[in-house]
Amino acid sequence: MFAAILITGCQAETVSHSPQNDLGLLWVNHAAEYSAITMQVYQAAERDLPSLVADDSWSAMPGHPVDPALPPAVILDVDETTISNAKFQIAFERPMEQWKLEKWNDEHISDPVPGVVRFVNAAQAAGVTVFFVTNRPCDNRDNGPDPCPQKKDTVRDIGELGISTDEDHVLLAGENGWDRAKIARRKFVAETHRVIMIFGDDLGDFAPCVRISLYGPCTAPASKESRAQLVWEHQELWGRGWYILPGPMHGSWTSFR
Repeated sequence: MFAAILITGCQAETVSHSPQNDLGLLWVNHAAEYSAITMQVYQAAERDLPSLVADDSWSAMPGHPVDPALPPAVILDVDETTISNAKFQIAFERPMEQWKLEKWNDEHISDPVPGVVRFVNAAQAAGVTVFFVTNRPCDNRDNGPDPCPQKKDTVRDIGELGISTDEDHVLLAGENGWDRAKIARRKFVAETHRVIMIFGDDLGDFAPCVRISLYGPCTAPASKESRAQLVWEHQELWGRGWYILPGPMHGSWTSFR
């Protein structure tokens, strides 16, 4: 989050961001409408499952070759798509640092985004492989032997929701040379599976080049206009193949206000 600087004469005063006054945080934590929206998204996707599984010419990855012989898969983001960090977002001491989220997750049982557990269980029961693609970073802790302890942590956190997964199906930023642009990881999944659905709370969960920072194939920073154009260019996918969750607490959008 951010701090505001007030200038009075020659004196600068830093005013800390107050999560208690952040309408986005408050809405996700307290509004019944938030749960209604996320349930609506996942239930709509569950209704689409049979037809998208059956249509072996269908892919949720425009421009990527479709191999009808490949088994179907879905890709979900983790934070605010699968796992709700709403309580953490209210409670943590600013500024945001990754270790604070990791410590919180070590000390608390994960909360699901409403609707996700039912959907994932339905997808797995239908024979669809579920991959989780997250920008939680691989970062060695205390010079330990594991170069990416966050991978085991994320598998644990997802398992606490009642969702079965393993390290082969959880792909983090920093693994295998992957940067924060998720397109390389989506293509990695698409090498062995026909990706029929993608879920996320950020445009970057669906398409590249949506940030000011240059990742992946991007040659210029994104803008409000380029992000809006991307949404309209893929309008046929929203609600059928691409399923977006509300993300008012954080995300790439915050650079374009």
